[in-house]
Amino acid sequence: MKAIIITQPGGPEVLQIEESPIPAYTSTEVLIKVMAAGINRPDVAQRKGNYPPPAGAPVDIPGLEIAGIVSEVGSDVTRWKVGDKVCALVIGGGYAEYCNAPEGQCLPIPDNLSFAEAASLPETFFTVWSNVFDRAKLQPCESLLVHGGSSGIGVAAIQMATALGSKVYVTAGSKEKCKFCEDLGAIKAMNYNEEKFNDVIAGLTDSKGVDVILDMIGGAYTSLNIKSLATEGRLVLINTMKGKTVEVDLSEVMRKRINITGSMLRSRDVGFKAAIAQNLEEHIWPLLASGKIKPIVYKVFTADEAAKAHELMESSEHMGKIMLKFEESL
Repeated sequence: MKAIIITQPGGPEVLQIEESPIPAYTSTEVLIKVMAAGINRPDVAQRKGNYPPPAGAPVDIPGLEIAGIVSEVGSDVTRWKVGDKVCALVIGGGYAEYCNAPEGQCLPIPDNLSFAEAASLPETFFTVWSNVFDRAKLQPCESLLVHGGSSGIGVAAIQMATALGSKVYVTAGSKEKCKFCEDLGAIKAMNYNEEKFNDVIAGLTDSKGVDVILDMIGGAYTSLNIKSLATEGRLVLINTMKGKTVEVDLSEVMRKRINITGSMLRSRDVGFKAAIAQNLEEHIWPLLASGKIKPIVYKVFTADEAAKAHELMESSEHMGKIMLKFEESL
């Protein structure tokens, strides 16, 4: 098969299309003919040599989410058959013509979605469900603050939390991005280049704060997050783009009884990810099928434009997901 290979650690130009063996699959996995794959920040970190893939993942083929057609099935697979259209969360190897995926990490593609739209879902929807709903236990009528509201994670969080009855606030980097987030359902989007989100949150909540914060920024945001949380609030960390070493006022954590947690999804086991998939299929997939939640694809690149796709991701100019399509380009 042809695959997009990280030829050496470096800039986007190190991504090259090369021949690669079709991956083997186990008795509990399916082999998928990939039609589209999502671009995510971990892919960029892996390309730079800053995010070594976990054991069992391809070291030179990035890609954590795909959509396509089941090509072959393992002997113990019971749900899927050859020809089924699925999207899947994978441990790596998504930037290729074929990719293997555990049976439980595959989900059916709703009839109203394209392959590119379906491939935009797994990484962000699995991440949001696991962190916002499982770890932070966001409830209907509670409030959620999401940093990076126009990112793929932000888009998923806004729509999922709003659809399930929560109030959502976000931060974003421009007036255009703020309007985009509010159009998706955010009650208030704050331009972090023009205002301090903790001051705005205090004004919007009568100084009570929000119940849950989903943070991919880290750094100086951490102390402001603690100020912005309500009593019994929950801070969930999923990335540290602005720094992993911080100083916080622990007395405020104790006074408010704040829960600080976080997670990394890629290294978790198959059973853990399969449980998330089951929750998504039960609670979120019907909302996708009805159109209440919609995939937001910002731009689709062909496979030979993978470097351009990574350049766009690193620019942070996008609003929604950046995708690769394979059916016409390899």
